[in-house]
Amino acid sequence: MGVIPMEKGRSPAARLRTACADRCIAMPGVFNALVAKMAERARFEGMYLSGAALSASAGLPDVGLLSMCEVVEQARRITAASSLPLLADAETGFGGPLNVERVVKEFARAGVAAIQLEDQRLPKRCGHLSGKSLISAEEMEQKIRAATTARPDPDFVIVARTDARGVEGFDAAVGRARRYLAAGADMILPEALEDRDEFASFGRALNALLVANMTEFGRSPLLSVRELHELGYRIALFPVTTFRAAMKAAERMLTEISRSGTQSPVLDWMQTRADLYDLLGYDGYEARDRAYFGGSFGADEDTT
Repeated sequence: MGVIPMEKGRSPAARLRTACADRCIAMPGVFNALVAKMAERARFEGMYLSGAALSASAGLPDVGLLSMCEVVEQARRITAASSLPLLADAETGFGGPLNVERVVKEFARAGVAAIQLEDQRLPKRCGHLSGKSLISAEEMEQKIRAATTARPDPDFVIVARTDARGVEGFDAAVGRARRYLAAGADMILPEALEDRDEFASFGRALNALLVANMTEFGRSPLLSVRELHELGYRIALFPVTTFRAAMKAAERMLTEISRSGTQSPVLDWMQTRADLYDLLGYDGYEARDRAYFGGSFGADEDTT
């Protein structure tokens, strides 16, 4: 399957705004650069860097333990590997309004199209777990104003996520969302809505671009992109889906090797060498190496 051609002269943020202006687009979670390449090859129109998936890949729970620099560096690798617009999870902004200023500038320099800021108080929690606490709406408004002021590109998208549904109730989540829009947020992500009716009611209550989190095994129903479009949403996030699938596959493979002492019976579970090299663009690197130095990467001899 071919890659969607990048629109020349338009920033990733501008392309993201166009893509979701009048319809809902799917954004898969890409926890590393290679998965980002897969997302582009599969002809998605955007991608998402989830704090939960990135934390888990580092062997850490999603409680705000990663630094801004760690997240920005992974975002930089991802945007270098794929031209798809990237929405990055900027957690709580890694501090107060002045921290948020730096966050916006650093993510923009890394080629990110949009960031997501949430209104949880540290230590934060996964949005679909209990035990969350929130900063005041006033504090979140300050962070949003800092974000919109600091963005170097007026198209850079600020997504405000509210976790109020599970803490203060549905009506409070709607009220906070209205305030965040008034403070300058471009989009609203209502976290952990509990059924289809709540998604519909939230869409009717706000004249805004909305983002839906379709994470598995959480509080929210798994609605399709088509359903979310009909309910007024413009981005459907699948934040940890690829990570969960990859980890389950790795678990199965490790179990098989531990049991039988060989991977030979289950080679069909694996991506082939040819498919991996094709995804990496290996031939292009090898051809350029020969052109520069008359050498070769020695692909035939590589057995690692």
